[in-house]
Parts: sequence; C-alpha cells; structure tokens
Amino acid sequence: MPPRRFRTNAAASALLALVLVLAACSSNLPDGKVGPRTPAAQAITVVPAQGSDKVDPAAPVKVSTTSGVLTDVTLTNDAGKVIEGTFTPDKTAWKPNEQLGYGRTYTLKAAGEDVTGLTGPITSTFTTITPKNQTKVYLNTTGGQAIVDGNSYGVGMVIVAHFDEDIPDRAAAQKRLVVTADPPVEGAWYWLDNRNAHWRPKEYWKSGTKVSVAANLYGIEVGNGLFGQEDAKANFVIGPSHVSIADDNTHQIQVFENGQLVRTMPTSMGRGGSETIAGKTFTFWTMPGTYTVMDKANPVIMDSSTYGLPVNSRLGYKESIGWATRISTDGIYLHQLDSTVWAQGNTDTSHGCLNLNAENAQWFFNFSQPGDIVEVRNTGGAPLEVWQNGDWTLSWDQWLAGGAH
Repeated sequence: MPPRRFRTNAAASALLALVLVLAACSSNLPDGKVGPRTPAAQAITVVPAQGSDKVDPAAPVKVSTTSGVLTDVTLTNDAGKVIEGTFTPDKTAWKPNEQLGYGRTYTLKAAGEDVTGLTGPITSTFTTITPKNQTKVYLNTTGGQAIVDGNSYGVGMVIVAHFDEDIPDRAAAQKRLVVTADPPVEGAWYWLDNRNAHWRPKEYWKSGTKVSVAANLYGIEVGNGLFGQEDAKANFVIGPSHVSIADDNTHQIQVFENGQLVRTMPTSMGRGGSETIAGKTFTFWTMPGTYTVMDKANPVIMDSSTYGLPVNSRLGYKESIGWATRISTDGIYLHQLDSTVWAQGNTDTSHGCLNLNAENAQWFFNFSQPGDIVEVRNTGGAPLEVWQNGDWTLSWDQWLAGGAH
C-alpha cells in the first residue's frame, strides 16, 4: 500500500496553531529554543504485539492511536500478500477486511501523526497457529442436504451440524454453534454421535419464524489439536404447518395444514412380525413415533440389500418406486405402490413403508417440505429411535441430557 497522508486544510491550521502554543509554553528553555523530540511510537498500539506466536487467526487484529491520526497501515503475510483493511472514519483505528490464515507469519506496520509531528512507525511481526488437523462443519437438514438460504422448512425442522472429523471436545464446539430465531424460541443441541449435533426447539416451530444458524468455528480448537477449518452460516424461514397423522387403527393418513384437515389418504403400512434370513433378523413394522420429512425423489430405487435383506430372498426386492417421500434414515417412505391399492385403507402388507395410490402419493410429494411432521400411531414393534430420524420422540429432558456440558 503506497504511503498516504491525511490532512485537510482545517486540520493543518489546527496543527500549526497548536505547535505555536507548545513553542510559546517552552520559551523558558535556554535561548528560548524548543527541545529535540523523538517520534512517539508509544502513541500507536498494535494487536497482536511484536513476536506473538500461536496467534488465533480469528482473533482481532487492530491498530489504534491515542494521539492524532493513523496515516499508513500495511499488513502482509509471508507470501508477500497485502491484506487490505479499513480505517475508522476518524482514522484513529484500523482493522483488516479478512480473516488471517493458519500457519502464517504476518508483518504489521503502522505510522501516524499528531499536533507534535510524526508518531511511529511501529512494526509487529507475529505467527498464527498451525493446527495438527482441521474439521469442516456443514449445516444440513436431517436428510443430509445443505440448508439453503431463504428456503422454507417445516414446523418440525431439525438443524444438523455435521462435522467431517470426530469432535474430541463437544462442549468447545457446541459453544460456537449459535441458533437465533425471530420470534425467539427455547431450543438446544443434542449430540447424536461424535460428528453430528442436532438442534430443535422445545415445541414445534411457529409458521413465519425466521431462523439463523451460525457455526463460528474458524480458529477454535475442539480438542486434541483439531481446529475449525472455516465458519458456516445459514438462514431460513418456517413455512406453513404441515402435520400428518397415520393411524394404523383406521389405516388412514390425515393431513393437516395450519390445523385444518386438507386430505385423508388410505394407506397400507408395515405387515409386522420378524423373520431371520441369511442369519439376520428383520422386522417389518412401521415404527410408532414422530417423524419428519427428510427428502423426496421421483422415482427412487428401493433395494432391500442396502439393509442386508438379499434381493433374491423370498422377501427381497429391488424396484423403481414413484413419488417417494422419505421420513426415516433406514428407508421408510410414503410412496406410490399400485399393487397394494386393494389393501390401502384396510390391510397392512408392506415391509414398513406407507403405501399410497398414485394420486395421493403424487399429491403428498408435492405438498411436503423437509421438516414437516408425520406422526405414526397405533402400530406394533419398537418405538422410533432418535437415530432413525426420531428427534421429536425424545422428551425435552431427554433432549437436554444429550447436549455437551
């Protein structure tokens, strides 16, 4: 950055007037002369200080003066790159416009002037930390897709902070994960495992809520020399309330929008029971519990071998299925299946999915958004577990107990 001078005509006049006053006040020196003056480096403060090592690259870098104004500030890294910065309007402080990098040496030089003359120059050379390893965080839906800025999500929306490394110090990471909502809600993080933290409110979101999530992890150690690779953030809004109730007593799915019943769909759910095939036991229930819509595809290839059931076995399958809306991590969908239309509304025949006719499956597919609620009631088998997309099956006390403390 070329040297620059900052002085208006008014400022120059003020400086000259003050210099004359200072000279008059010094007239009692021998021969009426003003004593010699050394430039006042101490009038300028730089952070980090000269020689600092293992500096957090996300920590503030700042130049300030307590006397006069700053005229020149340059920050360069060990590759010769100049880091651009910004002065405050009164030119008493300066800061860089970008974060510093890991494992680099920086040289910060600053100079200024006040009514008595030049201040500085002052130089600080410092080095940032070099992590042993870094982790990147992704802000996702429970379906594994990135949260899209500005998108609308359902009232059961769960925020997932997914790390690409195991996190040794969950508490350190959790402190840097921030969710804000307008209007405010009570909510908390729950660690599903060492790489995935889920956040949900205590109660379902209200439609129209504006939500921001930030992972401020750059420069932060999360245990054993593992540092955040970069920050992440996302903003979204909660759309209309979509709550569907699938009742196995009636074999019907009632779909509500903003509390009003908008559609009733006959269904055929899991046939129940279990069988041991090729040495592995499989159950065929649609597990009771509160699910959320994860994602959808038309068509989707359903392959029983993905969960260990051989395709060529008596109950195995591999086929293309239309209008499929997924609600669990282990492959429960609401989807079209024409071959079970006869059973829909009266008999359970599936491996666990909720079968619909073509018209209803397409309608539900188009109606749904990630985060919509699907409650399954009065079925047999074990309850839906949290790892299966059952975040809303836990009581609030259970949820809080899963946070990092």
